[in-house]
Amino acid sequence: MKPAPVGLVLEGGAMRGLFTAGIIDVMMESNTYPDALIGVSAGAAFGCNMKSRQPGRAIRYNKRFARDARYSGWRSLLRSGDYFNAEFAYHVVPREYDVFDDEAFNANPMRFCAVCTDVLTGQPVYRWLDRVEGTTYDWIRASASMPLVSRVVHIDGYSLLDGGISDSIPLEYMEEQEGIGRNVVVLTQPQGYRKEHNRLMPLMRLGLHRYPRLLEALDCRHEMYNRQLDYVAEAERQGRCLVIRPDGPIPIGHTCHDPQQMQRVYDMGRRKGEEYIEKIKDFYSI
Repeated sequence: MKPAPVGLVLEGGAMRGLFTAGIIDVMMESNTYPDALIGVSAGAAFGCNMKSRQPGRAIRYNKRFARDARYSGWRSLLRSGDYFNAEFAYHVVPREYDVFDDEAFNANPMRFCAVCTDVLTGQPVYRWLDRVEGTTYDWIRASASMPLVSRVVHIDGYSLLDGGISDSIPLEYMEEQEGIGRNVVVLTQPQGYRKEHNRLMPLMRLGLHRYPRLLEALDCRHEMYNRQLDYVAEAERQGRCLVIRPDGPIPIGHTCHDPQQMQRVYDMGRRKGEEYIEKIKDFYSI
């Protein structure tokens, strides 16, 4: 009998995602892979390196381009509308500077999904990316396109922004829609964290007034996120998921440009990955 599929759920968190990158690098180095990975925002942007089997890539290019104005910064935002420059970060870097292994991505049978938010409906869009094709990198970009500091990404008839707006921790989706009953869930907030109402909603309403359904989703995102935390906690209690989270708040800002701080956060993730790797192997082999 074929074993039941196992999954990996990666929430976002901007540069907190380097904690996640450390964990998945340890998993790759231990040859421990799920059957399916779903990533949200930074979880998708860094998690795609697991399907291409490239440990170390996420921390490497983030440190290399941390202070490069071509990659990110207020100058990029003012000139292009994107804090993380869409062309340079999502096309030039993976094609020329730190090459993304398209062939390995295509050959790896592990399924990979990026979660985005449809700005017209405020609902999540789940895009399974099994092969690198014309819009693959842009789907990953859309998943990580934070509101106010990113342009809306138009792909395949959709208008998209950050997946964390509508489905921050897509464990329920993996269980109910994909039928994957055992998942490792990597969170980037510590035990006991609860999200509060977004204090930037006045700016959101000003900058995103053309998208009323998106604003509704943003306005109640804290409620959605906290419900998902409760869902994860119950799944963990029942043994359906293994949750990995930092021991305390991750000390890094959303738009950090300090390579040393990036390394510290990544190393936090590696230590947590090393602590959990045997538990992950055991959980996947049940």
